[in-house]
Amino acid sequence: MPPLVMAAPQRYIQGPGVISRIGRYIGIINVKRAAILASRRAIVAEGARVTESLHSNHIESVDCIFDGECSLPEIEKHVAALKDKNIDCLIAVGGGKPVDAGKSIAWRLDIPVVIVPTLASNDAPCSALSVLYTPEGASDVVEFYPTSPTLVVIDTDIVADANERYLVAGMGDAMATWYEARVCLNNLDARTPLGARPTIAACAMAEICAHTLFEHGEAAAKSVVANQNGTALEKVVEANTLLSGIGFESGGLALAHPMALAYTQIDELHTNYLHGEMVAMGTMVQLAMEQSGDAKKVAQFFARVGLPIHLGQFSMSPQDTNKLDIIIESAMANANSHQMPMVVTEDLLLRAIMDAHELGLRIAEEIGDEAYQRLRA
Repeated sequence: MPPLVMAAPQRYIQGPGVISRIGRYIGIINVKRAAILASRRAIVAEGARVTESLHSNHIESVDCIFDGECSLPEIEKHVAALKDKNIDCLIAVGGGKPVDAGKSIAWRLDIPVVIVPTLASNDAPCSALSVLYTPEGASDVVEFYPTSPTLVVIDTDIVADANERYLVAGMGDAMATWYEARVCLNNLDARTPLGARPTIAACAMAEICAHTLFEHGEAAAKSVVANQNGTALEKVVEANTLLSGIGFESGGLALAHPMALAYTQIDELHTNYLHGEMVAMGTMVQLAMEQSGDAKKVAQFFARVGLPIHLGQFSMSPQDTNKLDIIIESAMANANSHQMPMVVTEDLLLRAIMDAHELGLRIAEEIGDEAYQRLRA
């Protein structure tokens, strides 16, 4: 039996205005010259605030423009550009893809990485892994690193000013955490992404993550619509980022995430849907396969906040057999799919997809699709 292992950032800092104090926070490591990785937009927005805080704390900085895809060519481009610039820390600013790219670049340069999420759209910031994509945007490989990010700093005022759809997508990603960790905890053959057994602590965090979303998710989404920070938003940002990040990495994955990665093999899906939206659809499939009593509750929550819950909201239909074949083949090839408590076959997976679709149709009829349509207006 492998050991229990729990991974976490050295320090996690969340709250209004914290990005302006990052130069002080980074004092837990000896940094003299930092690289700031961010998109062109973020470099002149949040990146400028990071730069100002670094300089006020006598830390030099170098800007690196992230060009949009967390792919090996993009990563190697930045490694080549930075390797001779005496960089002793990399600060990744932005959403999931620049965050994952930053971890990969820092690992190759053998320097600490500091994560500054500008969205609460996924649980990537706290983990010691990166999902790499092809330059065209399809899921490619997952890289695992020996250490977690040194520091994660998330400014909730910035999250409050972002588009509601990103926060809601983060809820879709985070909701899967408990249902996947629960499977792994109960399956003695299951392993976490660390190759270990789940810790009780991580599973407890995963469970409270789901409870937090059910209780505060709708109110947090309304806060973002109004561009206002508040208690509900603070709680959901922590759930989406810290609880889900530690919960999935040290609690384990089951079917929801392999489904999400499989969806990226379809061009129309990886172009038009966020990671958390794909995970939400994957969670529906997992709960349908388990015949879980929570399936309806989760689908109702997803409908109320605007996540897709049936194939029609996901640019697909039950008649898209070619697309479904590609998705099923990709999901079956992912080892995490086979951590489920039953033998997962292609036929069983197809049936679960269709059962989830039918449930989603019923819930959409019951609740309506106003939230879903609003997020895509």
